Amino acid sequence: MSLRSSLVVPARRAALVLSCAAALVCPPLAAGCSAGEDASSAGGGGALPDDAEVPPPPDAPGCPAAASAEITVENARGALSGTLVVPAGCGPFPAVVIIPGSGPTDRDGNQAATGIHPDTYKLLAEGLRDRGIASIRYDKAGIGASVSAAPREEELLFEMGADDAGLWVKRLREDGRFTTVTVIGHSEGSLLGMLVAQRVEVDGYVSIAGAGRPIGDVLREQLASLPGEDRERAYAILGQLEGGELVADIPQTQLFMSLFRPSVQPYIISWMKHDPAAEIAAVTAPTLVLQGTTDIQTKVEDAERLAGARPDAALVIVEGMSHTLKEATLSNASQNAAYADPSLPVVPRVFEAIEALVREE
Repeated sequence: MSLRSSLVVPARRAALVLSCAAALVCPPLAAGCSAGEDASSAGGGGALPDDAEVPPPPDAPGCPAAASAEITVENARGALSGTLVVPAGCGPFPAVVIIPGSGPTDRDGNQAATGIHPDTYKLLAEGLRDRGIASIRYDKAGIGASVSAAPREEELLFEMGADDAGLWVKRLREDGRFTTVTVIGHSEGSLLGMLVAQRVEVDGYVSIAGAGRPIGDVLREQLASLPGEDRERAYAILGQLEGGELVADIPQTQLFMSLFRPSVQPYIISWMKHDPAAEIAAVTAPTLVLQGTTDIQTKVEDAERLAGARPDAALVIVEGMSHTLKEATLSNASQNAAYADPSLPVVPRVFEAIEALVREE
C-alpha cells in the first residue's frame, strides 16, 4: 500500500520495508422500506393532516440489518471483485468507493506476500457503516479475486487504475439505495481518486496519506540514501523515464530490477505524467485532505501542498496517525505493529472527518 517498493526507510525507520513499484503488476437490492417504527398515527377518528405520515400496514417489513455482499464489475479484460457494505436501515444512504494504494494490495488493505496485514480498508468500511455510510472496497486488477482483470505488466498504465475505480462509482450511481458517491483514495489511490473525480460524476473526494509531489520527486527522496554510484545511476534512470524514454540498460541487481525492470517502465512513465497538486486543482467536488503526523511514507508537507492547490479543501492533520491510519509513534516496533496488527483500530478522527464531508454534500 505504499507509493514505492523494496526501499528501506532510513535511520530509525529502517526496519520497515515499503512495497509498491516492485509489485506494480500487479444486483441492487430493494430500494427502500416503508416508514419504520417512528411513523406516527392520527389520534381519534378525524382525517389525517396533510403532512402526517401514513402508518405502514401491520405486515410491512422492517428496515434491514447491516449487510455486506460480494459484487463484481467488468473492465475490458475481466471481472473486478469487491465487497459492498450497506448500513442498517431503510436508506437511502451516502456511499463511498475506497481506492487502494499501490503494490499487491487487496480489498482489505493487506499485502499477503509482504506481511502487511493491517485490515485498514476493512476497518474503514466497518466504521463508516456504523455511521450510516455505505462503501465498496475491491481487489485491484491482478490481485485476489480480480486476477483476470489485469493486463500483462508491460501493458499496464497508471490511468487504468482510475478507469477501474470509475466503474465502481458508476455501479453505485446505478443503485437506488445510495444518494451520493464519494471517492476515498489512500496512498497511491489518492492520485487515482483525483483522476476519477475528473472523469466521472462524484459528490466528494477524499485524499488520505496521498503524495503531494510527482512520483519522480518522491522516488529521488527515497533513493537518496543509496551509495553514491547507485544513487547517481538511479537518478539518471528516473530522468530518462520522466522524459518518456524507456531505459534498456538496467543494472542487474535486485533493487534496480524491482524498481526499473523494462516491463514496468511504461507504468512508471505514465505515473510520472501526473503532478498531484495540479490534478487536485482540477477536481471540482468538495474535497478533504487527511494526513497523519507519524506517517513514514508521506509527509504533512505533502498534504499541505495538496490543500494549497485547492484552497477550499478541508485539511485535517491527525496527530500520531501512521500510513495505515492507526495510532503509532515513529519507533520501529510501533510502526511494524501499525502495518501488521489488524486488531489495532483506525484512528476515530478519520471517520469524523469523512462523515463531515459526506454529510455536507
